[in-house]
Amino acid sequence: MADSKSNLNKVTLWTRQDIKSLDEIKEKGRYRVKRKYIEQQFEDIAEYYIKLYQWFVDKAGKMVPKPDGVEFPVWCSISEENMLKPIEGTVVYVLEVDEAEVIYFDGRKWDYVLNHLYIPKDEEDEKSYMKDMERKGFKDSFSFIEGKYANFHPLEKKKVMESWMRVFEIEDWNIFDVQANIWEVREDMIKDILYWNGKI
Repeated sequence: MADSKSNLNKVTLWTRQDIKSLDEIKEKGRYRVKRKYIEQQFEDIAEYYIKLYQWFVDKAGKMVPKPDGVEFPVWCSISEENMLKPIEGTVVYVLEVDEAEVIYFDGRKWDYVLNHLYIPKDEEDEKSYMKDMERKGFKDSFSFIEGKYANFHPLEKKKVMESWMRVFEIEDWNIFDVQANIWEVREDMIKDILYWNGKI
C-alpha cells in the first residue's frame, strides 16, 4: 500500500484535476485553482463552498504561507489506494512535494465545516455541546452561520467557527480520513500523470 510518507522531507500526493490544467502547466509551469473553476464545478451553490474555502485559505495561510496570486488550495489524497481516480476529462497528478508545503487536515471534520456544524473535541464535549444547545432551545448550529438567524447569536456563531480549527488536528492518521492541501501544482513536483483509460 502506497502512502504519502515516502521519506523525511518529501511526500507523495495525488490530485485529480481538469485535463485543461495540462495547458496551464505547459504555459506557466504551474497550476492554481481559480475561483471560476469552483463556480463551474458547483454552479448555483458555488458561493456556499467559496465562503468556506475562503475560511480555509485564511487559516491554512497562517500555517503554510500562500504564494501571491493564489486564490484557493489544491485538494490532494495522501494515498494511491484512496485517491480520486481519473475520469473522462480529467487527469491525476502524482506529486512529490516538500512536506513543509503541505497542509494536512481531517476530511471527516471538514464535513462538519461544510455543514456549518460544531466540531467537538471528543465524545464528552459533543454530549456537553448538545446538552447546552438543548438547554438554550436551539435545534442545530447550522442556523448560527447561515440563514435568517445568522446575526442573532454572535457568541454561538463564534463558538462554532472557532471549533472548525480542529479540522487541522489529526488524532487518527489513516488514508481514508486524512487529506492534504497544497497551494499550487508546479511542474517540478509532477512525477507522473495518470490518464482516464490510460489515454491522453
